[in-house]
Amino acid sequence: MASITEIAAKFFEACETGKGWDGCKAYCKPNATFSAQAEPLADVRTLQQYTDWMKAVLTFIPDGRYELRSFATDDKGKSVCAYGIFSGTHTGEGGPCPPTGKSMKTDYVYVMDFDGDKIRHMTKIWHAGLAMKALGWV
Repeated sequence: MASITEIAAKFFEACETGKGWDGCKAYCKPNATFSAQAEPLADVRTLQQYTDWMKAVLTFIPDGRYELRSFATDDKGKSVCAYGIFSGTHTGEGGPCPPTGKSMKTDYVYVMDFDGDKIRHMTKIWHAGLAMKALGWV
């Protein structure tokens, strides 16, 4: 059986490259939940919704990419934390407004909680307001 670290790494890669739920569900409980204190994600409650949201983001930020800065496992707490920096430019159609041509670079953290070898819940820690401002959305 793969470790939670290996599973979290595979999930992170699939999610951040826009694979959506189809590319992420193998690493998650079917009813995995999601939370974030970020305006664009206020109505997102499941990990399925979030992974599909990330897939959509990459349609209007087609050069979206991540830089993984830190990855840590808490075996006792059965969780994995990933800190990354997401960057990209709003050049594609979609999103809250027509393409702005503006770029952003934003820090974020995923805290993935496990039940056995599957993610049962993920929290995203992210200051969405700064990213939205940099993209010219507010």
